[in-house]
Amino acid sequence: MQILDGKKLAKKIEEKVAKDVEALKATTGRVPGLAVVLVGNDPASQAYVNMKKKACDRVGFYSVTHEMPETINQEAIEETIKMMNQNPNIDGILIQLPLPKHIDTTKLLELVEPNKDVDGFHPYNVGRLTTGLDGFVPCTPLGVMELLNEYNIDVMGKNCCVVGASNIVGKPMAALLLNANATVEVCHIFTDDLKKHTLNADMIFVGTGVVNLIKEDMVKEGAVVVDIGINKTEEGKLVGDVDFENVSKKCSYITPVPGGVGPMTIAMLLANTLKAAKLHAENEQ
Repeated sequence: MQILDGKKLAKKIEEKVAKDVEALKATTGRVPGLAVVLVGNDPASQAYVNMKKKACDRVGFYSVTHEMPETINQEAIEETIKMMNQNPNIDGILIQLPLPKHIDTTKLLELVEPNKDVDGFHPYNVGRLTTGLDGFVPCTPLGVMELLNEYNIDVMGKNCCVVGASNIVGKPMAALLLNANATVEVCHIFTDDLKKHTLNADMIFVGTGVVNLIKEDMVKEGAVVVDIGINKTEEGKLVGDVDFENVSKKCSYITPVPGGVGPMTIAMLLANTLKAAKLHAENEQ
């Protein structure tokens, strides 16, 4: 069994992004800019935004966070997004999810300019991903693909089981695997007999937010297991969706939680923002 070390790879990607930022600045005078919209005071969201801010500082990005109260209305957030769309110093716009229930999340995601949509959630970028065209891809599944690539794990022709069908992780994960010529099965909360599907898989990708959902008897010998879940136990320990201790004895590769997919998500956000900055620099010439 080998650990897929996302922390180590994320550091490597960060170092490359930092070098590219210097080169971009030297040739075009442009500094990549990332703007984050944070609504309310959800501790997990605040922690994520803080980590993103620190990562931006490390690679030399300009970053700004628009913090808004839980009670803010839809129009006020929309105005902020429109303002950022027009700001030439902002290359990427990120709306920290989830948003309060009274806010129309879909409308806000559609309002972000597709060429600043570094989260890859705009229908334009979703469509480009589904059809195999270049665009912005959601950071978490993109990070998973980078991690597999780093360890020379080829998905072509493999039976891949994606557990969880969210727009943020499950669906784009399935699309990326399909684009890489894997055989893909997507399971979700209404799937009958999950074990039957996971036992048949060469690779399992799970992101549901359910502690210990994937157990040892659900995984075949030598499978690759990618745990995208992140949960906090009552004791305050961070764990994924996989029973790591027991499943790791059976698989060939597995991601730890923390230190697996999480750091890759932030690394890919930096990579996407740099990509957006380079495109904007090209268009200005």
